[in-house]
Amino acid sequence: MTDKREPRDGYAEGLLDLGRDHDDVFVLDGDCATPNYTARFQEAHPDRFFNIGIAECDIVGTAAGLAAAGKVPFANAYANFLTGRGFDQVRVSVAYSERKVVIVGHNAGTSAAQEGATHLPLEDVGLMRALPNMTVIVPCDAVEMRKAVHAIYNLPGPVYLRVGKLPVPVVTGPDTPFEIGKAVPLRAGSDVTILTTGCTASEALGAAELLAREGIDAEVIHLHTIKPLDAEAVLDSVRRTGCVVTIEEHSIIGALGSAVAELLGEHHPAPLERVGTRDVFGLSGTMDELFDHFGLRAANIAEAARRARARRG
Repeated sequence: MTDKREPRDGYAEGLLDLGRDHDDVFVLDGDCATPNYTARFQEAHPDRFFNIGIAECDIVGTAAGLAAAGKVPFANAYANFLTGRGFDQVRVSVAYSERKVVIVGHNAGTSAAQEGATHLPLEDVGLMRALPNMTVIVPCDAVEMRKAVHAIYNLPGPVYLRVGKLPVPVVTGPDTPFEIGKAVPLRAGSDVTILTTGCTASEALGAAELLAREGIDAEVIHLHTIKPLDAEAVLDSVRRTGCVVTIEEHSIIGALGSAVAELLGEHHPAPLERVGTRDVFGLSGTMDELFDHFGLRAANIAEAARRARARRG
């Protein structure tokens, strides 16, 4: 069985790496250092950690000030509150001002389901993607999350990093390449393209296995960077397969599904099926229950692939 790890664990490891190697790295949190695992950085570097309290706007504003002083701040809070309450500060003080601030949205997607529907962000990526100058990164597992933290340090300008809380299957390894803005091929295929982001990668690979039993050869590509999207990789695959499915643990509005639809509409129209939450708010429950409820499973992706191929003809 595939190993499972918490993405937040990989995030904490990456922060500790950076804190050891770079004394300009600062970490801010919103009274959630223990669940966000930023307490590990606090213990190692107490002079570079600030608990701002449950005040997301202040977290972002303080981080912007640190960035103006030449520091590299990682601003941490629950994704729904950080991108919601703190949106104006992210927009003006970070994105508009082009400050090197890393906005880190924790408890993202369905990993927040047990804390109640209002804590469950299904629109955070769309909000951040809409901002000019903002890079948006959604790693698929703990291993890739650690690599993302390293890569972000060397990237100029603001970044939104989405971090899940609960264990998810590890589908990448230490040697899997990671470059911001570059897709990661997970499985070659010629009959349909499946594009995935975040923790749905294992479900996408499961869908490819289901389709293979029917003689359908699915190509699976992981897009950890939603913005800028690896347009070349997407278009190259879709030109070969003729149809595409997107899968994400997010609303189909504003994130991966929208980005791919826009790209295909402008450059290569092709049958597209988007799998994700469909213009609805979250629900209370467990992560597994919500994956079932919202239809984010391998079987749902495989069915979408069949529809896309039927539309292709």
